[in-house]
Amino acid sequence: MSNYLHQFVYGIYPYIALAIFFLGSLIRFDREQYTWKSDSSQLLHRGSLRLGNILFHVGIIGLLFGHAAGLLTPVWVWDTLGVTHSLKQGVAMAAGGIMGGLCLAGLLILLVRRFSNDRLRAVTTAGDKLVMLWILLTLLLGLSSIFVSASHMDGHMMVLLMNWAQHIVTFRGDAASFIVDAPLVFKLHLFMGMSLFVIFPFTRLVHVWSGFGAIGYLGRAYQLVRRR
Repeated sequence: MSNYLHQFVYGIYPYIALAIFFLGSLIRFDREQYTWKSDSSQLLHRGSLRLGNILFHVGIIGLLFGHAAGLLTPVWVWDTLGVTHSLKQGVAMAAGGIMGGLCLAGLLILLVRRFSNDRLRAVTTAGDKLVMLWILLTLLLGLSSIFVSASHMDGHMMVLLMNWAQHIVTFRGDAASFIVDAPLVFKLHLFMGMSLFVIFPFTRLVHVWSGFGAIGYLGRAYQLVRRR
């Protein structure tokens, strides 16, 4: 039973999560565009919003791209560049610790701001609470994994995680086998991270899509304003 559960969670569930992520976002954009927003609370109470927002977004963007580059870059690329597995693990731990620390600090500031103000508490939805709690737990698990990684700096676990991620995105059915013996903190972190994609379309997280869409403005022609 445990083997079946492991295969489901780490071999099948990733595809379920991604399907919900993409299809759910598309359906929400098509049917409920008026709910497609970040629900900013700046007008209700400014407080430490700017500091918390900057720390949180810098940290989480760094984590997003760091995870993508670290997990999805083929192992042979690092080997060709002469980057040893232990060095890559050390860099990943340092970068993840810095970005994770920034993200955690920003999130805690935003949590204190939101729940210490009566007006903000009144407009905080169940979805908001779910998102903040889920990100917080995912962050804490990720930061905790750094201490576990420090006990084995040979890079072996890093390579197994890379193989798992790369086998998932290339639709190979043996992905789950790479992390059978992974420490529990890694497995929980992976599960929480994958589940973020599940709750994404049903919460304010959808505004992330708009952030990527704004990149297109960089290539737009200048607006010409002529005098009468």
